Amino acid sequence: MKKSNPVVIVGGGPSGTAAAAMLGKYQIPSIIIDETSKIGGVIYRGPLRNTATLPHLDDNLQRAMSALRTRYEKHKSFIELKLQTRVLGPEGDQHLLLSEGGGLTTLEHNELILATGCHERSVPFPGWQLPGVMLLGGVQLQIKSGLVKPGSKMALLGTGPLLPLVACQLHKAGVDVVGVYEASAFNKLAKEAVALLHKPKLTLNGLSMMSYLKKHQIPFHYGHGIVSAQGGKYLEQVSVAPYDDQWRPNMSQAKPLDVDAIGVGYGFVARTQLAMLLGIEHDYSKVSGYIPTLDDNYQSSQKNTYVVGDSSGLLGADAAICEGQIAALNIVHQRGLLDSASMEKEKRKIERKHARIKRFRFGFDRFSARQTGLLDLPQDDTVVCRCEQATKKQLTDAIAEGVKDLTTLKMRTRIGMGDCQGKTCSSYALDLLHQAGHDKNTGVIKPRFPLDPIPFTFMEETLNEQV
Repeated sequence: MKKSNPVVIVGGGPSGTAAAAMLGKYQIPSIIIDETSKIGGVIYRGPLRNTATLPHLDDNLQRAMSALRTRYEKHKSFIELKLQTRVLGPEGDQHLLLSEGGGLTTLEHNELILATGCHERSVPFPGWQLPGVMLLGGVQLQIKSGLVKPGSKMALLGTGPLLPLVACQLHKAGVDVVGVYEASAFNKLAKEAVALLHKPKLTLNGLSMMSYLKKHQIPFHYGHGIVSAQGGKYLEQVSVAPYDDQWRPNMSQAKPLDVDAIGVGYGFVARTQLAMLLGIEHDYSKVSGYIPTLDDNYQSSQKNTYVVGDSSGLLGADAAICEGQIAALNIVHQRGLLDSASMEKEKRKIERKHARIKRFRFGFDRFSARQTGLLDLPQDDTVVCRCEQATKKQLTDAIAEGVKDLTTLKMRTRIGMGDCQGKTCSSYALDLLHQAGHDKNTGVIKPRFPLDPIPFTFMEETLNEQV
């Protein structure tokens, strides 16, 4: 294989950019494809327009954003960017179909690195479709990339380290944060003290955020969560309540909050639709959803195809960087530009860092492990599948009548048949099946080609070119 053949990388976040930089270090060219106008991914992309200052973003985040940009700049002569470009799926053997520049193109690849990240896990509850009800990552994107306030008076509800981070960012942006509601009890976090010491700087940063919230009198409630949202044309109020250890709300102690927006965050799911279309083998993880089966170089069941970052398991940006570097090192070695001993030495150094991050993140995974009480939040008429307007009752009735897998549930209720291809509803439906005792051979809502709708104008232009 020629040294000049570019490695194709889908995703310009921490893992994709780190992989490209490592390849560039050994003068191997790469092509990064990203659907947005800037590299960095959701976490490090930053504002989509110029701004003099970023007072709402903490210093650690700004340093990390700068480090990613520096990593790219150092090796950019070997990196081609295809921004505002979407991968629609495989096109024949070793080709990807792209939507770019108002038309369709194809791109050949010999080695392919998928760094497609993750998407948020939707948790339905009464009123979750009201304007003003947002997922937590979406709230953060509006602040970081859009430079707009998602609301004037907000509450944050869910679980995990993103809650205090976004609360601080919202407050610095001028939002009145009336409360933060963490579903898990504080004693569960205390039990993970040893795991958190594997990344002491991150732990101290978390304590600093909690101190900021206390200083500015922003209440942080452990063992509490969402019950429902109310409003007319838009969100006006939410009900919150104490949760038990299974995250079942104590309705006798439920209380209303007057808000115009909320951020709800109960976790993420690996974004593996492209990997599935490519025929890569997957296994189910309760934390991450379906994730590719990989070797220790992050190579998948498809030769010369790697999966790194949150699309291979939810370990965060620092771990994603390590994974991108290891996959790139293996490509460098396979091309004969690095001997086995040197490759293993470099790889072990990165793996030690990755292992510390993994132990740290697993502590948070145990603390934030979602509980079955979330499944009981929707009422019978609550819409679960927004695309097809399928309700909870339709799903539970089908399961009660003997449905044991997602494919049959899809045929009975039409979940997963809309444009989002099940990204919104499939995780909840899968959890319902598991709750009913169907925890084996439940399958997956398989992605369809193309991954995004193709406008008729694109097809017309392509046909005209062929003629």
